[in-house]
Amino acid sequence: MTLTGACEYTAAARTAAPARPAQSPRATGSPTASPRTPATPRRFDEAGFEGDLRTATAITDRFWRRHWTRFFTGAYTSPRVVGLYDGSDPAATPTCGGEPLERDNAEYCPAGDFLAWDAHLMRTGYAGGDAWVYLVVAHEWGHAVQNRLQRRLVSPAAELQADCLAGATLYGSAADGDLTFETGDTREIVDSFQVIGDTTPWTKPGDHGSASQRLQAFSRGGARGVRACFT
Repeated sequence: MTLTGACEYTAAARTAAPARPAQSPRATGSPTASPRTPATPRRFDEAGFEGDLRTATAITDRFWRRHWTRFFTGAYTSPRVVGLYDGSDPAATPTCGGEPLERDNAEYCPAGDFLAWDAHLMRTGYAGGDAWVYLVVAHEWGHAVQNRLQRRLVSPAAELQADCLAGATLYGSAADGDLTFETGDTREIVDSFQVIGDTTPWTKPGDHGSASQRLQAFSRGGARGVRACFT
């Protein structure tokens, strides 16, 4: 992903949101090598990772600052971004309501109105493609948006609604000219949803929905915008 200036999603993806993949998601990791040639692990791009995190938060906040009054009453205020934390070190882990954030998770904390994401989770996902950080950031920001709304507007399926808002945010940012979808980003998003359904260690059964449900919610927001997340 690239912002038009640095996160890359192709504009064509806005009208062709990834609803149902026609083929199985590709496996992440190093490409298969011939029996005679050992696979060479790809070096992790730490600078690119940190830059994409900054871009993802800036793009997402910019979208809601720009469009809030089109959809909701009142003024938009940005949540605080705590950012990366080391969930393996309880002493250094942020707390929400007096409880430390979970290891290998990404969270919005309503009590402190902040967003934070475990460094291991984010780096592991990023190794499979940069779209991962944009998806996670936009999803968690969706929970911050929900916390700013009247309760009647928040769906009982709050996680799927946050996925929908993530789609609306990223594709809406592309329509604004702030974000460009690169070749391969749509595939990375499909792959990401295969990873972050309810079967992962950091989700509880029933909280988020299946990979298919989550992808459908994201695609609905991407194709139809914010209002589609409230119907």
